[in-house]
Amino acid sequence: MNLSYRGAGKRAMDVSVSAVALVVTLPVQAAVAALVATRLGRPVLFRQPRPGLNGKVFTLVKFRTMLSEDASRGLVTDEQRLTRFGRALRATSLDELPTLWNVLRGDMSLVGPRPLRVEYLSRYDAEQMHRHDVRPGVTGLAQVSGRNSISWDEKFTYDLRYVRDLSLRLDLRILRQTFAQVFSGKGVSQAGHVTMPEFMPE
Repeated sequence: MNLSYRGAGKRAMDVSVSAVALVVTLPVQAAVAALVATRLGRPVLFRQPRPGLNGKVFTLVKFRTMLSEDASRGLVTDEQRLTRFGRALRATSLDELPTLWNVLRGDMSLVGPRPLRVEYLSRYDAEQMHRHDVRPGVTGLAQVSGRNSISWDEKFTYDLRYVRDLSLRLDLRILRQTFAQVFSGKGVSQAGHVTMPEFMPE
């Protein structure tokens, strides 16, 4: 692993790219925010604690893609709450644009293992915990290798491979493949699920 890139070099790329991307996508984010407010209601942003570097918890920020839970209207499960509009946001990754703020703040990197739920921390084995040796990413090796259509074991294998092989060349390849995958709209969910089933170790 290129230690100089893993430290200051990778962080410098994160700051410069996320700052430019936030400015460039500001009109798009404003439009998406207005649509979310109109079609899904407020709050516009979805906030959730996620474990980051070394397992330190931060608040992930994304655009909402689901209606608020309301048992009286039959809106309880994720499948019931996710609308066609929300599916479109996820398929195009437009819901991820606010996450650039997490990158700029240093909570995340442009590329790295995706930040998962806090309750998963106690379910990882010692090897799987190494996915937290680097900052989590907006995109990652697992995302360009199947996104949510692959199994948890496959995801963790790709995550650990990324931690081991992290380099500028790998990050640039993943970013390039991410754009191609977003345009294809493939791998957004696993068969029979809105995204992925809950991770439960065997």
